[in-house]
Amino acid sequence: MGLYLIESSLKDIVSTKEELDQKVSELQSKLRDSKASLVELQLSKDFSRSFFIIEGENQNAATEALKGEGISVELVKEVRLVGKELEDVKKYNEVVNYLVEWNIPENLTMEQYLARKKKNSVHYQEVPEVAFSRTYVCEDMTKCLCFYDAPDEAAIKRAREAVQTPITSITEIHTETK
Repeated sequence: MGLYLIESSLKDIVSTKEELDQKVSELQSKLRDSKASLVELQLSKDFSRSFFIIEGENQNAATEALKGEGISVELVKEVRLVGKELEDVKKYNEVVNYLVEWNIPENLTMEQYLARKKKNSVHYQEVPEVAFSRTYVCEDMTKCLCFYDAPDEAAIKRAREAVQTPITSITEIHTETK
């Protein structure tokens, strides 16, 4: 089973929490039929960006399930979860409110990335108001998505400086999703 990041937009598809819950329920049913499952869905506050993490046999099953629900697919990448166990993420019991994307430099390997992360992550304690949760690293080493719980964007920037890792973009997450 692989993990897949699928980026999309739900802006013109749902506009309320109830519509979102209904769409997620329908999607989960389609995914089960394809022997796949929704690990998590994170949305920007305005629903213009959505980040689906799907576990499945292959990315085609995941993308077809989304398309079957009228959800466009803008990007699909196989990812590796770092910083948290998959079963813990599936429990949906942790609040994250910021997503940091980082476009990884071409010359950085997965092994180098993981060693760097391990070495630098101790510096998160320098910014105690920020709680790092997890990262999804694209297996092709093009980018990673890092999830945090923080009071504001400025705190996120301080945390990233502390761990000496750049920011490509910051997205405030809609906190009422799973």
